This record gives sequence, structure tokens and C-alpha cells, in this order.
Amino acid sequence: MAGKTTPRAAAIDLGKVRVGLAVADELGVMAHTRASLDGKSRKALLAALAALARDERIERFVVGLPLEMSGEEGPAARRAAVFAGELHAATGVPVELWDERLSTVEATRRLRDRGVKARAQRAIVDGAAAAVILQSWMDGQR
Repeated sequence: MAGKTTPRAAAIDLGKVRVGLAVADELGVMAHTRASLDGKSRKALLAALAALARDERIERFVVGLPLEMSGEEGPAARRAAVFAGELHAATGVPVELWDERLSTVEATRRLRDRGVKARAQRAIVDGAAAAVILQSWMDGQR
């Protein structure tokens, strides 16, 4: 069963203003969005993620790695890598970087397909992108 081999994971779509968050179900099969977190205060963000790890027994964080379309690491990817190190230091939970190219595009498409208007998408697209990242990571674990 997937739950025995896939660790309980949470994914993060790191943004400067909002941080998208998704958590795997108990079986490690489905990603579920959570409310976005404030990305403006790194200290508060790390504290919120440490509480999440403790309260939900998160065994792995998956941080979206925003590579350039060429596959190269740009400033945003370097920022995500630094954050991943800070997250591991703050929580003690292993952190894995995962290619997130086109995750926001995919999340936006899924929201649009469900009839969510563009204005409403802005508030929830970060969490939806985190769910896309987490689902991709979980599918890659099988």
C-alpha cells in the first residue's frame, strides 16, 4: 500500500507574498490544498510550517523548484534552495526540491476548468500549484 512507502508529505509553492501549501492524505495518494501562508515574514512562515509538521506528523517537505524553461537555475530557484535549507533547519524534517515548471499554469487551467473566475483564482492558485507539485512528487514515488 502506498501509505507504507510514501512518507506523509507537504508541498510548498514559495512566493514572495503568498506561499501555497498542500498536504498529502493519510495514504499518500491525494494532495489537498491548504490555506496560503504569508510569505512576507520568513520567521513567521517557518514557525507556521514547523507547527504544521508537528501537528500533522509531516515526514517530508517538498519545495517547488522554479527552474527556467531551459532547465537552468535562475534567481527564483536559488531562493527556493536557500529556503529549503532554512526549512530543514527550522523543522528537522527532510526537504526535497521538486521541479515545479508549469505547475501554476496547470493549476490555473484546472481552476478554470472547474469554473473558477480569474479574479477568484488569484487567492487560491498558490495552494492549487502546491497541490500540483505534491501530486507530481507522490506519483513519482510509486
